[in-house]
Amino acid sequence: MTSLLYSDVEDELRAAVRKVLADRSPWQAVLARVEGAEPYDTGLWRTLAAEVGCAGLPVPQERGGAGAGWREAAVVAEEFGRAVAPVPWLGCAQVTAALLACEDTALLGQVCAGELVAAFAVPLSTPLGAPPPAGVRADGDTITGTVTSVADALSADVLLVPTPDGLWQVSAADARLAAVTSLDLTRPLADISFDSAPATRLAGVERAWTASLTAGAVLLAAEQLGLAEWCLQTTVAYVKQRHQFGRAIGSFQAVKHRLAQLWVEVTQARAVARYAATCLTTDDPDTTVAAHLAQAHCGQVAVRAAEECVQLHGGIGFTWEHPAHLYLKRAKSDAIAFGTAAWHRAELGDILDLPAPD
Repeated sequence: MTSLLYSDVEDELRAAVRKVLADRSPWQAVLARVEGAEPYDTGLWRTLAAEVGCAGLPVPQERGGAGAGWREAAVVAEEFGRAVAPVPWLGCAQVTAALLACEDTALLGQVCAGELVAAFAVPLSTPLGAPPPAGVRADGDTITGTVTSVADALSADVLLVPTPDGLWQVSAADARLAAVTSLDLTRPLADISFDSAPATRLAGVERAWTASLTAGAVLLAAEQLGLAEWCLQTTVAYVKQRHQFGRAIGSFQAVKHRLAQLWVEVTQARAVARYAATCLTTDDPDTTVAAHLAQAHCGQVAVRAAEECVQLHGGIGFTWEHPAHLYLKRAKSDAIAFGTAAWHRAELGDILDLPAPD
């Protein structure tokens, strides 16, 4: 059995990404950016993609990538969760997974090199296991229709559009994008309208569709893990130095019990997320089950960790000036991405032929 522990290479990759994010995207900068007109930091993403190689980690070298795997990509996703980084990594990861399932294309190399930012034109809430959307149709070499609540589209140069009859490449300049109000200000959503937009058919939709949603769900679980770890560590540090009634509040039994339970849940989430990333890397037959399990568990852990972070920080945790709200909003938004926990549990029941509860 493959070890779920982090390798030396993964630890070095984590350290490199964490340093870049700490230098270029501390929480103060993230908060300032979401209050402005450009929530995405595309310059930071191009640095991470081109110089650190984050965009091409799971792509073989002969196809323009780093030749690593999805485990390494999941480590990077953990760091994006820890920093609530406003970068379009999720959309690019889904596009990468879809293109890997297709024949070799020039687009894959450009995305890996950070030359183009790409997004997968489906609603963020599209659940793993759902069929391709029918709201967009192809007519010859053009695309017509509307897709709502797409993540990472506002910063994209290229859109990958799945239709019932194929996977299509469309320039973002040929589509109409309208920002929509979203809970997570660090990952804004957009509605996309296509009006006979010129398109290039890349492949059939079945393999690319499944690969994109599966990889997205697995990597999102890694992001949720990183977010939960930041919330736990930050809260533990705070309760050690915050005093009330002459004692550190972390010495109170009720606080210790809450954080101990959260530590257990985060540890379990780490095992679940790492197993899913390992299955995806090795193309294990258990990948679909592992992806559903990761989303059924990690999303709820991230929300709980963010809620505890806000509450145990007391009054300061409820203010705009503290970053806790950024993590709570990201956790809440992530919890419905690729399907809710209830959806994934129901899918697991069907896949594993488990009887429904009475």
